[in-house]
Amino acid sequence: MLPVLKNNWQPTASIAALKKRAHLIQQIRTFFAARAVLEVETPLLSHATVTDLHVRSLTATFAPEGMAAQTVYLQTSPEYAMKRLLAAGSGSIYQICKAFRQDQPGVLHNPEFTLLEWYRLGFDHHALMDEMDALLQTILAVQPALRLSYAAAFTQHVGLDPHIATDAQLLDAVRQRVVLTVDALSRNDCLDILMTHCVEPQYVDAPAPLFLYDFPASQAALARIRPEQPPIASRFEVYFRGQELANGFHELANSVEQRQRFEKDLYLRAAHHPPVAAVPIDELFLAALAAGLPDCAGVALGVDRLIMLALGADQLENILSFGFARS
Repeated sequence: MLPVLKNNWQPTASIAALKKRAHLIQQIRTFFAARAVLEVETPLLSHATVTDLHVRSLTATFAPEGMAAQTVYLQTSPEYAMKRLLAAGSGSIYQICKAFRQDQPGVLHNPEFTLLEWYRLGFDHHALMDEMDALLQTILAVQPALRLSYAAAFTQHVGLDPHIATDAQLLDAVRQRVVLTVDALSRNDCLDILMTHCVEPQYVDAPAPLFLYDFPASQAALARIRPEQPPIASRFEVYFRGQELANGFHELANSVEQRQRFEKDLYLRAAHHPPVAAVPIDELFLAALAAGLPDCAGVALGVDRLIMLALGADQLENILSFGFARS
């Protein structure tokens, strides 16, 4: 258990760092105001949450007097609620808000963190990468980002095409390149391990961020899948100085397919060893998709990590008013 520092009431960040943080967040708002993107707020507390096996929500008990207690969830992202606004006709929107996840506190993780999420109508993931690149150049004063397809990066640094390699080939690559003695891993586990150990380290010292795009269909998350051979997920991730900063999609708008993905997530939770607790599917979000989500692309960017990089800090608590141990 992480100790709570009861006698140290001082901030974990300097006041000078907090002033710089406030200035950077204002720069983000100015960036979107110049593009006429509407700032919105959505609930942090919800009756449902994400089903993803690898994203664990923080729960709370809502028990007002005279009512049965119910479990509610602190949101891991404002994504579902923001898409409900899009379906209701909001137009392009953004939000800077707190989000919460069951992550182990550490240098790059805090269970409560600040997220920037935005959605642009009429954009695909390439157009959104253009806008993300412009924002990163504004905030970090870096060169234009390097862009590589997931397949190109994987082929160059692992020697396999991730879209057509067999499960056995991927597992062999993990054994040979990462020196892991494993009997079995899922396809996605192999891809993630090879990406983390073989691809990402190649770009740690790059002078500009790296955009990886067009992920394997098995890693689509909430992105639409293009009917190519093999199928490709219209998704991108952003890395800089060894940190994953953002995850973006050309958004899936099909409610039937989205429900199938949620149900598969719940199956994976039940099949996991040990099993991971089931969570309720967000039916309001699915109803919004069924009503009609406009064609759009969206991305979530970790603001705390972005500010860390902008200020040259070496750990999150140096840019947070109070890190978790002093919260």
